[in-house]
Amino acid sequence: MAKKLDRERSTILPSLGATQYDFSRTAIQNTPQGENAPLNQVLLRAPGVVQDGFGQIHVRGDHGSLQYRLDGVQLPEGLSLFSQVLSPRFANSISLLTGALPAQYGLRTAGVVDIGVKSGTTDPGAEASFMGGSYNWVQPAAQYGGRSGAIDYFAVGQYVANGIGIENPAPTWTPIHDDTAQWYALAKVTGIVDENTRLSFIGGGASARYQIPNNINQVPNFTVFGNSTWDSSILDQRQWEDTYFGIASLQKSYQNLNLQVSGFARYSKLSYQPDAIGDLLYNGFAPWANRESFAAGIQGDGSFKIARNHTLRGGFLIQRERVTSFTQANALGLVPDPTDPDAMIPGDQPVGITDGSDLTGWTYSVYLQDEWRVLPTLTVNAGLRFDAITGVNNENQLSPRVNVVWEPTPQIALRAGYARYFVPAPLNQVAFNSIAVRAGTTAATEVTTNSPILAERSDNIDVGLTVKPVDGLTIGFSGFYKWAENYIDKGQFGAPIFLTSFNYSNAQVRGFELFANYDQGPWSLYANLAWSQVNAININSAQFNFEQAELDYIANNWIFADHNQSWTGSAGAAYVFNMGSDWPTRVSADVLYGNGLRQTIVTPNDAAVPAYATLNLSVTQRLPINGSRGTAVRFDAINVTDGQYQLRTGTGVGVGAPQFGMRRAFFVTLSQKF
Repeated sequence: MAKKLDRERSTILPSLGATQYDFSRTAIQNTPQGENAPLNQVLLRAPGVVQDGFGQIHVRGDHGSLQYRLDGVQLPEGLSLFSQVLSPRFANSISLLTGALPAQYGLRTAGVVDIGVKSGTTDPGAEASFMGGSYNWVQPAAQYGGRSGAIDYFAVGQYVANGIGIENPAPTWTPIHDDTAQWYALAKVTGIVDENTRLSFIGGGASARYQIPNNINQVPNFTVFGNSTWDSSILDQRQWEDTYFGIASLQKSYQNLNLQVSGFARYSKLSYQPDAIGDLLYNGFAPWANRESFAAGIQGDGSFKIARNHTLRGGFLIQRERVTSFTQANALGLVPDPTDPDAMIPGDQPVGITDGSDLTGWTYSVYLQDEWRVLPTLTVNAGLRFDAITGVNNENQLSPRVNVVWEPTPQIALRAGYARYFVPAPLNQVAFNSIAVRAGTTAATEVTTNSPILAERSDNIDVGLTVKPVDGLTIGFSGFYKWAENYIDKGQFGAPIFLTSFNYSNAQVRGFELFANYDQGPWSLYANLAWSQVNAININSAQFNFEQAELDYIANNWIFADHNQSWTGSAGAAYVFNMGSDWPTRVSADVLYGNGLRQTIVTPNDAAVPAYATLNLSVTQRLPINGSRGTAVRFDAINVTDGQYQLRTGTGVGVGAPQFGMRRAFFVTLSQKF
């Protein structure tokens, strides 16, 4: 009954014409560190996914705008910056949808990451594991699942502690002041009421503590209490991030009708603690900041086969979110310049600043679409979606979508699609009064304009071809183009508390992706190559984050977005020796390539950071121990060549700090099933 209901749920939210890349359990295990890896490391093995600092990734030229779903239910966006919140350890399968998305997908549209959550049926029994290795890495984990009659239950949790919680700002092997401690947990309970009805609940959370890593030999920019010298290696800045979520769903099927209605809630909190003196010396501003967000809502989706060649789908989403912030900060007051009575210069005495905000926003969405099988080999999926938001601004849009899929043979599929997107800005923005209270201090901004962030509106075209010439082999191509108004980008300005959104008045995104994968017998192979280009002009919101000269240049010149990386590639191979025996050995290797994000040398984002490539190796050995359900030993080597590669130089529009990728590291994992 559970498998039948899974199939019926999949008919409610199909990918129909979008570009879809799937990660099976085997693909996750082939990723370096396997289930112990952060989710972003798994997604980097998909075509066109670009690596950035702070654990961020970019899909098809967007900064963020990723939507995460658990068993098809959308999870509200939180405040976490460094934390991943969701783990591959939760997943029975992972899919990434991009391109011209059908009407059921909205609000966050660069990509939809849908995680099929493990259950007691897919993962019965208990399993414990422990990974340790370089950077004082300690990562124990445990899970347990089972079924009692019509009730299926599953729970999993892990703890992570290491000395490289955030990317190192220096090319050294060991970062300074970069310890982190994190835990992640998820539980799922499913009950089958009858052969057509299922209830389920998913609850989870993540909590993380970070030290902000230090960059040595930095020269202070200010004087505090008469002191203008400081050792930047002893700075003590810290950040806390917490997220908790819950989803309750009712699925009902009756003949040709399939429905799923879900209630969801998410709470997240972010806190930043500065170095009381050091932040003043280097930044002229030391904020003790707290932000909290609580979002809750209801989502409904359904499908109805109204005729032999027509399937009607529709749904809605209603969400309420409240974001509160409170900051107590110190800055240096401005005093008259003794050499020029008409000028003001920073003094050496701190002054207190307090500000906060409380904002509530609502999101309303509804969609309707028809899947029409025009011919046995030709399908047209057309629909309309309406989104409306209230908050800083009240905005709405009616968005048409259409996808055409032609399958002349079972081995060939061609697709083309158009989608109009409406992407609201995150609610957690800097309030207008925050700029006013900084006047007369070193925290004052050169530009005081703070136009509200507007929703991004864009037209998107996607075409693709997928060919399966032999069993197990898939080869594909995708091309895309996007024209956006009020294009949303994000940047890190000042203390690394969160990413602040801002708009470019217009942007163009174009690119293509090539991919191939082969999975047959003991072999698993994949290769991806992608090119993209993101150009934007005229920053028209949150202007206070920038210098006037920078705003003036971008107002009249198209520039690359800071997260633009022209060429991105990944490839990997895995082979299982003694497949089918009690002692199989899995050997895998993969490589990631990028020709560099943007940096500023003369004009904004005018150059790329140097290209890089990293090689990773893994070996997993299963041990046939009598009386054991499964014992395995795994060895991972990350960045085997110990390449020193830089993700960020600390320059560029909205770029706040230099960041280097992880140097060579080794990890050993022991896992035991019971």
